[in-house]
Amino acid sequence: MKRSCAPRRDFAAMQARRLRAARLFSAVKRSQAEIARELHISRQSVSRWFEAWLQDKPNWIRGAGRAGRRSKLDGAQLKQVDKALRQGAQAHGFGTDLWTLPRVAAVIERTTGVHYHPGHVWKILGAMKWSLQRPAKQAR
Repeated sequence: MKRSCAPRRDFAAMQARRLRAARLFSAVKRSQAEIARELHISRQSVSRWFEAWLQDKPNWIRGAGRAGRRSKLDGAQLKQVDKALRQGAQAHGFGTDLWTLPRVAAVIERTTGVHYHPGHVWKILGAMKWSLQRPAKQAR
């Protein structure tokens, strides 16, 4: 299963929709419900935008911006972690060459100094385009 780590929201499109709503508010005398149907958004959002437009609030068209917490690791640190992981688990002192989430978390902390809970490491691996790999079964 391939996971996409792309942003779920298109902020430019959302801003363009708010700008289009502002043009409809000023140009044509239509109900908020009609504008909501045309823009495919809720009437509550149109009502909120209309109030901001009437009060001439600054930056209401721009929106709130990014949702969620920013990553603790920047691009350079992610490259550093990727390089360390490609060396293999045994190169970092582990008994086998199998990567587990706690092992990856330990390597991330050693290389960057940033602590992650092992349960959240899979998100970082997904952002680095790493996927789940299972070792081949071997007879004992």
